[in-house]
Order: sequence, then C-alpha cells, then structure tokens
Amino acid sequence: MPTHVPFKNLFITPVLPFLEDGTVDWDGYRRLLRVFLTPENIEAGVAIIANPEAGELFTLDRDERNEAVRVVLDEVAGRTPVLAGVVHVTTAGYVQCAKDAAELGVDGLFVFPPIGAGDITLAWNPDAYPEVFIDILQAIAAEVDLPQVLHPVGRVTLQFGPGLSAGITRKIIEEVPQVVGWKMTYNYDGYRAITRVIRAADREVGIYSALAVNMHENLADGAFDGTSSGGFNYAVEPMIDHINAWREGDVPRATKIWHSGLSALHEFIFADYGRLHIRYKVATWLRGFIDNPLMRAPMPRPHEFEIIEIKKLLLDTGLSVRSDEEIAAALAKNITAG
Repeated sequence: MPTHVPFKNLFITPVLPFLEDGTVDWDGYRRLLRVFLTPENIEAGVAIIANPEAGELFTLDRDERNEAVRVVLDEVAGRTPVLAGVVHVTTAGYVQCAKDAAELGVDGLFVFPPIGAGDITLAWNPDAYPEVFIDILQAIAAEVDLPQVLHPVGRVTLQFGPGLSAGITRKIIEEVPQVVGWKMTYNYDGYRAITRVIRAADREVGIYSALAVNMHENLADGAFDGTSSGGFNYAVEPMIDHINAWREGDVPRATKIWHSGLSALHEFIFADYGRLHIRYKVATWLRGFIDNPLMRAPMPRPHEFEIIEIKKLLLDTGLSVRSDEEIAAALAKNITAG
C-alpha cells in the first residue's frame, strides 16, 4: 500500500535568474517567487518546485541546489507544498540530493530519470530495462520517506513524444508506491495513452499537466489533477484565470481566455523544444519578473527574433512587458546570439 497520497496543486517550475557574471541572483529569485506566491494564487493551489529543469538544476552545484531549496522554503513559509528536484549522474548522488532536500524540510521530491552515458539516456529502452530508473527510485525511497513526483522524460518516440512509455509507467506505479505524481511530458496522443495507464492503476497517482500549450484540452478531458509547468513563469495571471474558469464549469469563459492570446503565446514558446527553456526565460524577463534573460553556459543565448515575437504575443495576451527602451538597452549589451 502507498504511504503517501498525491498532491492536488498547480506546481510552478520557476526559472532561476542569474547575474551577468553567471552567478545566481538570489534576491531576484525571491522577487520572482513573490510574483507567484500571492494569497490569491495560493488559494488557487499554486505550489513551487525548487530546482526544476526550468531552474537549470543540471548546471547547479550541491550548495546552489540547497540554497535554492532554502530560498523557496523561506518564501513559501509553510503556505503551500514545496518539491525539490533530484537528479545526479550516480545513484549515490541521487540519494544524497534527496537527503539534502529532506533535511531542509521539503514536502516531496521531483525526480528525473538518469543522466550520463548514452546507454541509460538516448539508447535506453525503458520497457526492456525498467530497472535503470526503478532502482534509483527505490534507492531514494529506502533512505528518504517522502512522496515522489516524476519528471518522466525519455528518448523521443512517435507514440509518446519526449515522455517515458506506457510499459515502464505501469511498472513504476506497481513497484514504487512512493511515486504519487506524474508530470505529463508527452505529445497529445501520448498524454491520452499515459492517462489511461495511470487511471487504470490500483492506486491514485496524480496527473500533472506540463505542456501549457495543451492545457485547454487536458482540462476538457478531465486529465488534469494539477500541474508541473514552466508556463506560469510568464503567464501566471491568465493561466490561473483559465484554470479557475474550468473549475467553475464556465467553459465559454475558459475558451474566451484561451483564445485571447494565451494559446498563441504558448504555441510559440513550445514550438521548438530545443528553445523551450530559453523562451521561458526571455518571456519571464520581458514581463519584468527577472533582470536578466540569460541562462548559464553552455545553454545558448536567445535570438533577437524570439524577443521580438514573444513581446508581441505577451502584449496580444494583454500582459504587461518591459519598455522598448529597456529592451533596446539589453540588446545593446549583446544578450542575443550572433
């Protein structure tokens, strides 16, 4: 029997702002978190994942990861759940990362599949060799009794997109009772297929909508127990309004919000997965929520056309953006590629 139950929250995966020298802008991170952690948003169910992929945890050292968790816990102050990202190149490193987060006081873990050699990443067949990931999850559970939400990315397939397949999904749910939530990192057809697998399980596992571009359809299908999404970074206001309209059964209002610029904005952000987190950060910067749109190297810089297009789409959605003068000053500092 599972020892934990699913969260029912709108988990935001915040970007992590950096200063121009590449160090973390901790004051800026606090300011960004406060954008999300309003009383109204917390009432709507907003919660925070410290060290998500959007927060560039792959580039952070142990001290930086732990500081990110401390900052989030401090800003949240017990008002809503906090998860902490867990990933490493070794199983022992996973366990240590989970222990660090547990000792700091998080409510759950946000666990990624293994990183490292192509044998367990690009070339990994998760249905044939599910133990690659399951062994990690069980090793964590043996040392840290916290609920686990999975970020189940895998090699891209036509059937599922960038998410882990149905076979390993079913096996993980059966063998790791600490897993209480599944981030839906799937194409549209894969989302439906994995939803059926999760709903058919003999225990409840939360379905967390991730691709903001598909949330209207996910909500319409009832395949939406919460979120784990970076879309909130740049569009938290209309996204919360849209979700609340669905919750209230007001489909016409939800549809109007969706087609009043929000869907087009998400479509551009998600149009190129190789640019997804870059565009998250550009959009968050254009909103004025962070002071610098740059990611930590070797992540590339944005292109000017992305800044121009995202600004237009934010305005079309009725959202405030930085002034033309601020944008021009930033471009003059050579923040773009090329």
